[in-house]
Amino acid sequence: MTVWNEEVDVLVAGSGGGLSGAYTAAREGLSVAVVEATDKFGGTTAYSGGGGVWFPCNPVLRRAGVDDTIEDALAYFRAVVGDRTPADLQEAYVRGGAKVIEYLERDEAFSFQVFPWPDYFGRAPKARLDGKRHIIPTPLPAAELGELSTAVRGPLSTDRHRAPQPDYLVGGRALIGRFLLALAKYPNASLSLNSPLVDLVVEDGGVVGAIVERAGERVAIRARRGVLLAAGGFEGNDELRQRYGVPGCARDTMGPWGNIGQAHEAGIAAGAATDLMDQAWWSPGLIHPDGRAAFALWFTGGIFVNQRGARFVNESAPYDRLGRDIIDAMSEGAVSLPFWMIYDDAEGAVPPIKASNVPMVDAEQYVAEGLWHTAVTVEELAALIGVPADALSATVSRFNEMVAAGVDTDFGRGDEAYDRAFSNGASPLAPIVKAPFHAAAFGISDLGTKGGLRTDTAARVLDADGAVIPGLYAAGNTMAAVSGTTYPGGGNPIGASVLFSHLAALDMAGR
Repeated sequence: MTVWNEEVDVLVAGSGGGLSGAYTAAREGLSVAVVEATDKFGGTTAYSGGGGVWFPCNPVLRRAGVDDTIEDALAYFRAVVGDRTPADLQEAYVRGGAKVIEYLERDEAFSFQVFPWPDYFGRAPKARLDGKRHIIPTPLPAAELGELSTAVRGPLSTDRHRAPQPDYLVGGRALIGRFLLALAKYPNASLSLNSPLVDLVVEDGGVVGAIVERAGERVAIRARRGVLLAAGGFEGNDELRQRYGVPGCARDTMGPWGNIGQAHEAGIAAGAATDLMDQAWWSPGLIHPDGRAAFALWFTGGIFVNQRGARFVNESAPYDRLGRDIIDAMSEGAVSLPFWMIYDDAEGAVPPIKASNVPMVDAEQYVAEGLWHTAVTVEELAALIGVPADALSATVSRFNEMVAAGVDTDFGRGDEAYDRAFSNGASPLAPIVKAPFHAAAFGISDLGTKGGLRTDTAARVLDADGAVIPGLYAAGNTMAAVSGTTYPGGGNPIGASVLFSHLAALDMAGR
């Protein structure tokens, strides 16, 4: 018989989107404890540049006059995701987003604004090309959050380069900050850092609590209504990546260091079924002098070439689609790492990347590590990066011809709305003509794994037979993603995390 050290109604493991569940539980009158494995709150969500949620027809969009319908949004989502995940789970996500924003906006701690971001499959039925299914949290002054502001993870410039903390929390940090601000009003909510959940306590087939490590000691916490696992993915654990066949490595993920899969393993040990365990949210990654490839997007020029000096992909595609194309080419042997961005001197020697996420350091460091090269001619550049000179020259010439014609007949760059999102709707094709010519090394990065515990529409975890495991819930990247093997639109990962954490808490409140 377990000897309990603490008792609450709801235990939440993780402090990213899982804070939505903690907030909902507290607001519904339940006692709740949040345990965060690391020294900061926010998880992967805090590293999101926008912190957006893909919630069609939500009140923020309605007030802005957006004419979308849930039926259209659901048709799009189903067309993109297909039957890879249960239809009722997809419907719960698409229909539930507006309701959770309505719920949050009743609290003055929450504020959102429209931030148009085109759907990632522009040719799918009912795709929203104007991006008006996406909203972001309004920036939050650090002073308004007080001392808690320094407990929020990020930004990446601080965590990786020790830059000073900014005066405003923006993007994902603003969302986390607003949840912390809201939770601070509830004495029935507690939050603990450096407290990883390492095991679940199962009695009579149901989860009744968990074991949490604090200061090297194990603490047994009883959870009368349930345990919500929202502790991120396992992208930081190379052993688990290899076990489940996730391409890439922990070094190159954008997830925080604490995302090593402890909650996944605890859930599996308790009998949870899993899905999508070989999947992640992918992106191309600029390789930095520390050897890590980091998520990069918003390319205003350049092309990607493989070891044969040939283009192999639409460089302006949505980052997850682009990342998957790169991985497919790697599996076919057509691409090896690093691959190279080739660009001219129109914007200088620094790669034409407007959102490197991890800030670039001095150019000399990239050059010293052999990551950036410059040459007077394309042929000389080819020799520096080890690709055939005649092939690279032919690739650049062909690309320039397509730029002049205004159509990429090889890979369709610019054919979809997202491709043109960073060029004000104009063609993203930029010629490579101005000497000297440059090359920057790229690898494959990810925003976290997306495989996890299978759930129903209330975020209740299911066993191998499809039966609910009483008392156990999952959301975020600890839950098998509702989007399956696709990334339908910006704000889908955070949106799903916020929504299913909220639904989990409502279910616990009703138990």
